[in-house]
Amino acid sequence: MSASRTAEASRTAQRTRSTSESTVELELNLDGTGQSRIDTSVPFFDHMLTAFAKHSLTDLTVRASGDTHIDAHHTVEDVSIVLGQAILEALGDKSGISRYGDALVPLDEALAQAVVDISGRPYLVHTGEPEGFEHHLIGGHFTGSLVRHAFEAISFNAGLTVHVRVLGGRDPHHIAEAEFKAFARAFRQAKSLDPLVDGIPSTKGAL
Repeated sequence: MSASRTAEASRTAQRTRSTSESTVELELNLDGTGQSRIDTSVPFFDHMLTAFAKHSLTDLTVRASGDTHIDAHHTVEDVSIVLGQAILEALGDKSGISRYGDALVPLDEALAQAVVDISGRPYLVHTGEPEGFEHHLIGGHFTGSLVRHAFEAISFNAGLTVHVRVLGGRDPHHIAEAEFKAFARAFRQAKSLDPLVDGIPSTKGAL
């Protein structure tokens, strides 16, 4: 299938997930303009997903509730799982995509790099966050450790190879936001349709 034929297809998905720990409803359009309506009941995660949608040009609607009176962990994990599953569904057979994306994004003193390969092989390499970042509370009850955990869940459920590196930073909010924006920009490039690509961009013939 050529890139032009892929462009005619709808790269959208709707997914739900309900467990004893959370309920998630999610819709996305990979060929959107970055519009979003996000309510996960975890305010800082809402902020990160809004940034992801805006900078990846993905239209994204998320409604979630969970046992945040215990911890934000379950809700962040389950939303990230569903987001990854929706990305995988919306990508279809991946005909005509650029496949690879790379972005270097600053936020004041923080600097993060992300590289994305829509490979079909789930893998995450995540390095560079400063010592103690994983224990820091951002926005009240979003721990720094959830940044990596969100990327793990998205990558593994979407079938992405993702490398994220923090190259500098002091403020935990800035570091986390730079990471999500770098991931968004790299994903935007990787998911984009390349008119020079005919079929699936792999020597295997499948991704």
